[in-house]
Amino acid sequence: MLDESLLDAPEALARADRRGLLRGAAEAGARVRTASRHAAEAGITELTPEGRPRAVMVAGSGTAATGVADLISALAGASAPVTRISPSGVAPAAGAMRWTLPGWAGSVDLLLIATADGSEPGLALLAEQGYRRGCTVVAVAPHRSPLREAVDGVHGLVVPMASAPHGEYDAETSAAGPGTLWALFTPLLALLDRVGLVTATPEALQGVADRLDRTAERCGPAIATYSNPAKTLAAELADSLPLIWTEGDAAGPVGRRFAAVLAELSGRPALAAELPEALPAHGALLAGSFAAGADPDDFFRDRVDETEPLHARVVLLRDRPTGGLSAAPAARELALGHDTAISELEPEEGTELEALAELLAVTDFAAVYLSLASASHP
Repeated sequence: MLDESLLDAPEALARADRRGLLRGAAEAGARVRTASRHAAEAGITELTPEGRPRAVMVAGSGTAATGVADLISALAGASAPVTRISPSGVAPAAGAMRWTLPGWAGSVDLLLIATADGSEPGLALLAEQGYRRGCTVVAVAPHRSPLREAVDGVHGLVVPMASAPHGEYDAETSAAGPGTLWALFTPLLALLDRVGLVTATPEALQGVADRLDRTAERCGPAIATYSNPAKTLAAELADSLPLIWTEGDAAGPVGRRFAAVLAELSGRPALAAELPEALPAHGALLAGSFAAGADPDDFFRDRVDETEPLHARVVLLRDRPTGGLSAAPAARELALGHDTAISELEPEEGTELEALAELLAVTDFAAVYLSLASASHP
């Protein structure tokens, strides 16, 4: 259940936001600026690499680090193979996880480590392993952390993670929070620009920060639901199973992050898939028990004490795909043919990074509003 009245009560939202999630979303642009400055101070903007790396490996823990790896793969994957090194272990705790380099990793490869924690012994061991193999090791980690010391010890490059402008919010949710993503992602974008894998100049990153600020103004708690795209999306997703269908290279990782953050922040299930494969993958969900009109039992039974069943709702995320080929019309036709409602998000004109930033900002704000306005929220 979603308390929609809470969405248009800014003071009540602020009281409910004990974890500082709205502040984290609003400060994303400031995080980008701070992280860009940290990258410059660490010497990234002065690097003169001799050539592109053969491959890029990305490791880290938590929702933000997973999102960073996915985003880097989408942006740089056409220029060099990008591999996420997933952890193994008996529990998702700092001391219980281990990361292992692929067998082919060597001196022509780039190892990126991103973590909002920095106390994971397994990441320190990974940095040492990368050094022994001859990899170039670059990490973004909290300023005072064991990982920073470990990477310094193997002659790697460390960029201190940009902290929140007004102090950190609850560590329990900071790994999924919007500000954390940009604090880890921005320095790595600056590095990948220098090695020729993406276009993310200081001016381009300033454009990203500006787009995040403008989107935060449109999506902030003081803006009414009818003109607030994030609140509107949150209200539309109430009591639904979101089927997040994406189109365009940048939209794919945004959709997967949206599903992950919905689960982590608000405890809501969601499924993400890229068009056109999403149509056969999720088509059966539009016709089965999650269909809008599905009611397998007696229509006249008493439902007073029952919770409403989840019905599928399509969320179409697009980043203006080039070439004129689009599966969006087929997606709309399939959904409407099964009486399934559709929410659509498409960014304003701008660079690929700016479009990515806008989609991330709107969906992050929507996930926060769903978390705060859910009746089950503690």
